[in-house]
Amino acid sequence: MDIESFLLTVVDVVDETADARSISFAVPEGAEEKFVYRPGQFLTLAVPSDQTVIAARCYSLSSSPHDGGPLTVTVKRTDGGYASNWVCDHLTVGETIRVLPPSGIFTPASLDADFLLFAGGSGVTPIMSITRTALAEGKGKVVVFYANRDERSVIFAKELTRLAAAYPDRLQVIHWLESVQGLPTPEQIKAFASQYLSYDAFVCGPAPYMKMVTTALRELDFPRDRRHQEKFVSLGGNPFGDLAQLQEAEQEIALAEADEDGSAAEVFAPGGPTAPVKVEVELDGQDYTFDDWDPKTKLLDFLESKGVQAPYSCREGECSACAIRLLEGEVHMLHNDVLDDEDLADGIRLGCQSLPATDTVKVTYS
Repeated sequence: MDIESFLLTVVDVVDETADARSISFAVPEGAEEKFVYRPGQFLTLAVPSDQTVIAARCYSLSSSPHDGGPLTVTVKRTDGGYASNWVCDHLTVGETIRVLPPSGIFTPASLDADFLLFAGGSGVTPIMSITRTALAEGKGKVVVFYANRDERSVIFAKELTRLAAAYPDRLQVIHWLESVQGLPTPEQIKAFASQYLSYDAFVCGPAPYMKMVTTALRELDFPRDRRHQEKFVSLGGNPFGDLAQLQEAEQEIALAEADEDGSAAEVFAPGGPTAPVKVEVELDGQDYTFDDWDPKTKLLDFLESKGVQAPYSCREGECSACAIRLLEGEVHMLHNDVLDDEDLADGIRLGCQSLPATDTVKVTYS
């Protein structure tokens, strides 16, 4: 059984700045439903690599699902960034690349909310998707705070100006340029955000920028359910390989880690059940209940064995595409490179790495 991926054809390339490109793809006939997406989600691309055969990289969609246009990601070159530079250099019209369907939880629960959107550099990509979709389909106001090095670095400058003119009563765009104003300080972020305490906040950009903004929002008592931070990193594994081989390798690694003396051992959550567990799952408006979750099987693998199409991307605990929220019970994660202490305290876990730690577990993907 192979991980489901698709070969997409590049249909358009647009230079947004000197070092950022928007690349649009055509979805193969018959795969349209697989590529239905929500604003703020990302695609995982299989970038060829001489060293690892494939370098799997996540790039946010900048397009909006509202207008029916092609899937579009926007990629900025980075110093020493092999994958981003390869994408910008090699993906021209007519070229093809293997892609996983859209994933990610950096998406609004309701498009009718008022939004406070913080972007830094190329972090504007999912922010643009949310902005476009909220203005077209929602009813609320949108405030975009966009930080860049200088004026030449501003991605989507013309599009943001066009949208502000088209929606003067609903969209406000604030450009913060380091070359003019210096780096924004926590105090300045707090003073700005304090005007929008009832808005839903989304933050995407370089890690120090996101940490500063989210800290400022916490200090302003933005509740957790109205404060969102993008959560994915460069993937170390290959989600495009053979799934059966991947799961076998993962199990071997887990066995080795769980048994220090090298003897055969079974992997269970520490202190957790050894008999089948009851699990209740809420996903896309549907409820699933199973009484036979094997404590040695990760939740994502178990749901797939039951025919449930649960979301995922990397399968290695390095992105948030498979994130769940605990409603009852507890799970133990074998690996986690993306959730912080606040996420964990809020009950967020990674389905691809979760083993049951209690006899009953209830989770939601919403």
